[in-house]
Amino acid sequence: MKIKSLFISAKEVNSGMLFVSMGMMEILKRNLERVAFFRPIIYKKSIVDGDIEFIRERYNLCIDYEEAYGFDVAYVEDMISKNKTKELINQLLHKFKKLEAEYDFVLCEGIRSSFLNANIDFDVNMKIAQNFGASYINIINAKDSSPKEIYESVLRENKTLTSSGCKHFATFINRVEKEKHDALSKKLKNYAQTTYILDEIEELSLLSIQDVLEALDAKPILYSKEDSTRSIRAVKVAALSLDNFLDFIEEDDLVIVPPDRSEIILGLYGALFSNEYPNISCIIFPLGMKAHPNIQKLIKGLSKFNIPLLSVTTDTYNTARQLTKIHSRIRVDSTRKIALSLGLFNASIDTPYIEKKIQSSRSDVMTPIMFEYKLFAMASAMKKIIVLPESSDERILRAAEIVINRGVANIILLGDPVELKEVYLRLGLKLEAAQIIEHTKSELMDTFVNKFYEIRKEKGLTLGAAKDAMYHANYFATMMVELGYADGMVSGAINSTGDTIRPALQIIKTAPNVSVVSSVFFMCLDTKVLVYGDCAINQDPDAATLAQIALASAQTARVFNIEPKVAMLSYSTGESGSGADVDKVREATKLIKKRAPQLLIEGPIQYDAAVNMAVAKKKLPNSKVAGEANILIFPDLNTGNNTYKAVQRSSSAVAIGPILQGLNKPVNDLSRGCLVEDIVNTVAITAIQAGEK
Repeated sequence: MKIKSLFISAKEVNSGMLFVSMGMMEILKRNLERVAFFRPIIYKKSIVDGDIEFIRERYNLCIDYEEAYGFDVAYVEDMISKNKTKELINQLLHKFKKLEAEYDFVLCEGIRSSFLNANIDFDVNMKIAQNFGASYINIINAKDSSPKEIYESVLRENKTLTSSGCKHFATFINRVEKEKHDALSKKLKNYAQTTYILDEIEELSLLSIQDVLEALDAKPILYSKEDSTRSIRAVKVAALSLDNFLDFIEEDDLVIVPPDRSEIILGLYGALFSNEYPNISCIIFPLGMKAHPNIQKLIKGLSKFNIPLLSVTTDTYNTARQLTKIHSRIRVDSTRKIALSLGLFNASIDTPYIEKKIQSSRSDVMTPIMFEYKLFAMASAMKKIIVLPESSDERILRAAEIVINRGVANIILLGDPVELKEVYLRLGLKLEAAQIIEHTKSELMDTFVNKFYEIRKEKGLTLGAAKDAMYHANYFATMMVELGYADGMVSGAINSTGDTIRPALQIIKTAPNVSVVSSVFFMCLDTKVLVYGDCAINQDPDAATLAQIALASAQTARVFNIEPKVAMLSYSTGESGSGADVDKVREATKLIKKRAPQLLIEGPIQYDAAVNMAVAKKKLPNSKVAGEANILIFPDLNTGNNTYKAVQRSSSAVAIGPILQGLNKPVNDLSRGCLVEDIVNTVAITAIQAGEK
């Protein structure tokens, strides 16, 4: 029987209900387009529910906020007290069934028991799930519990679920201290496919600067958007002299200091630029006070790194007291916590088994979100090593942190380990898991120089020139890929396309039977993904080159589970046109059919006939490709580059690329205007390409 809904519930506070909802939504959204999120009971109708808003925004759900909940706690308790439980359940069931009829899947999230009146003598969540016919996921908070206590909780809850008639889907045991993991696994070995252990990650429970801003209604004085995700491990009040206070600051502290304590403020900034002291996360000025104008001027003049400065109206004591009452939250822009959460979730569960249990009825629809989730899932399963030679770029470091936290790939950064650590800590990043290699002093340098000399000496390369080349980070990184120290390379945030591709052509070279490197863009439209080639590399390919580009593009599509239907584009369709340009496309199509007779291909064909079924029926009614093409090969760079940009800008399509193809091992180029998410996507794609080699 196909499951169309899940109900997630937890009894204890801070069990991680949103965390599990997010992990399950990732699985659902990479398989289904229309997924609804429903909370039968929310805390207060007058307060926007944080979980609903988070899930709606992060996963771009089309459900309205009012449709995403049933009733608030006050209404539910009133109905139960009046012995109208059955009527309440019927009202909730009516709302739920409406969603079930309109959406492919409904993910429900329960209300914590602590929010309900203690006099309610039954499990409301279980009662609702039972009547919804939704399979049940229960979450157990294992924080500060022994393996024996956790095991007994699992048995107890499973027995309760069975006796209530609920369909048990899975149990998530969250916040398990790592030293207890193995002992708990042994106790639960007979429940391995229905019980998942999620380790405690300290950072997920730490406050962020955004938590402080919202909870204290703080005013930013010196602050950037990237600062919002900085973690706060402890709160310190600067009540000592600078000499003594510096002994007590620790990594990621929040420091409350009156702004007239200029020596403390300057001392904290001095610590930021010193290798001998930790980096604090934030400074708060109490009582709405401002620093002296000269201190403000000095701070403003510091380049590159700064400590976020906030101001609050409360005094020092009450500010510190309020900080102890704030709870950590995950928001849509909590990039680090989201990456950590999803990395932990995906590493802890059996995703293929869960997908099989859900038995989602897949469709041909592929949204941009679905495609990106699939990229992360595929890359995470392969866990390849990707080298990033441009570690001096802040975007690269931020992307590397996301990639590592989500478990997309293992990362090597090229740079001075000491300097790089100073930089990423000052940025509030955690990159301890990345391998950092100072390539100019690496023990691999002589090996790489000699290897490059052997490869290129017949081309006139001298040993000295080979050494000079290897001092360039892109050449060194490319040789790491060639000799197996890394599985792929991503560059181009700082360097030009030529600087990225040239070392690859000289060292890695093209794959067998391929004479040209080309590129594709994944164009993620509203409901499908198209592959455009070549829009970045080859200016005016002849027929033979065009054929190779098409064959390489089809192979790339297969790697990403896109069954290729290739359209060789031209200004005419079928036999209707003539001329050198259309003849080139016609000749390329013939070459492809000869080399790959099983490949579905049509050409020459116009763009509208390739992607629009109504036009296709008029122009090529018997074609197996027309109207359904997903690989679109442009006759030249001018046409391809302009078309991809026109589609991207006029339709809000997500363009992922360029993705290089035709090399023996994967190297990919970034745009110098790339965003952090572009880098993350390109690393994921490179890891997937490496897994297919």
